[in-house]
Amino acid sequence: MASGKANDAVFGVEVPPTAKKLRELFYSAHFVHSHIAHFYALAAPDFVMGPDADPAERNILGVVGKVGLEIGGAVIKHRAYAQEIQAMLAGKATHPVWVLPGGVSKGMNREERSQVEEKARSCVEFARFSLQLFEDVVLKNKGYVDVILSDGYRLVTNYMGLVDDNNKVNFYDGRVRIVDTDGLEIGKYSPAEYLEYVSEHVESWSYLKFPYLKKIGWTGFNEGRGTGIYQAAPLARLNASDGMATPLAQEAYEKMYSTLGGKPVHAILAAHWARLVELLYASERLLELSRDEEITGDHIRNIPAGTPNEGVGIIEAPRGTLTHHYKTDERGLVTAVNLIVGTTNNHGPIYMAIKKAAMAIIKPGEEISQGLLNMVEMAFRSYDPCFSCATHTMFGEMPLQVVVYDAAGEPVKNLTRHVD
Repeated sequence: MASGKANDAVFGVEVPPTAKKLRELFYSAHFVHSHIAHFYALAAPDFVMGPDADPAERNILGVVGKVGLEIGGAVIKHRAYAQEIQAMLAGKATHPVWVLPGGVSKGMNREERSQVEEKARSCVEFARFSLQLFEDVVLKNKGYVDVILSDGYRLVTNYMGLVDDNNKVNFYDGRVRIVDTDGLEIGKYSPAEYLEYVSEHVESWSYLKFPYLKKIGWTGFNEGRGTGIYQAAPLARLNASDGMATPLAQEAYEKMYSTLGGKPVHAILAAHWARLVELLYASERLLELSRDEEITGDHIRNIPAGTPNEGVGIIEAPRGTLTHHYKTDERGLVTAVNLIVGTTNNHGPIYMAIKKAAMAIIKPGEEISQGLLNMVEMAFRSYDPCFSCATHTMFGEMPLQVVVYDAAGEPVKNLTRHVD
């Protein structure tokens, strides 16, 4: 979707309203299936089973066994609903070739619209159920709440997210809004302006870059007021916004912030709550668009007529703000590309969060149990990480070098693969 929007800009072509709505409908379904998968498969085992549970049981099967087959079936059904909607529109749910410069390749008829509406209504109710499950299992458990609000899982940074004209969360379109550690707006930019606001730092020990706010500068892996580090994921999106654009999600948004003491929330494990608020928003938006009569219109593409040149497309991926920047020659052949994917934005915060959690949880002289190690992993899982998307190489097999250093900073072991 980001690539399609970048190509719209490259060819200087305006997408007709029906195609925009179809794209957003498709993308709302994508968010539904992705957020369901992340919450129930990656987050729920820590809270439903408990962080100290046997690793063999601390998984989606353990969750289903504890909450019941009926709920497990509902999880599978609604994730399937979302992917069925994507496949109906684009031919297949994953890696479709449907978004074209200036629109989409296939529209939606009234029968399909009716099917989407029925599934979207069910997704709204499932999202509401998921929020209630979170309240019953997590928020009513003082031990879990204490963990969520503990200093070991608190990371104070700036935040970024795509918003509409009213500063409400939007996954598909809008401008990127940045707020500081106190929640005050410090920037807002359109896709073509991203290089004025974001730059990328390089460390010798990582293949991923570390984005930071250009106007503040690289301040190192430091949190707190004045840091150049920012986060861009579900909690960051909510922190960067003034609310949700659908009524039920807005109620859930208000409840989250009133419960956690106001904005911004720096508790990284609250990302799972934020993800469920977004699940409800995506489901509501899916339902709204399915009821829009214009979405079954025939005008689904404007054919590009201009000479291609350069363009930037920005959307919100489930794991964070996603930027695609292309330059082409006059034939439309790509000459340069820059991608800042969701996990790249969160690369620095992920390391900082893991280190902070480890220092808070692992104490000198205490036995390091699987439960303690899992609690460190919980800091990692809150970010919906996708390092395969964030790491790029031009070769068929990625060259890899791992250097192990001792406490004095001296290298003690060097492992390489495909490195000359």
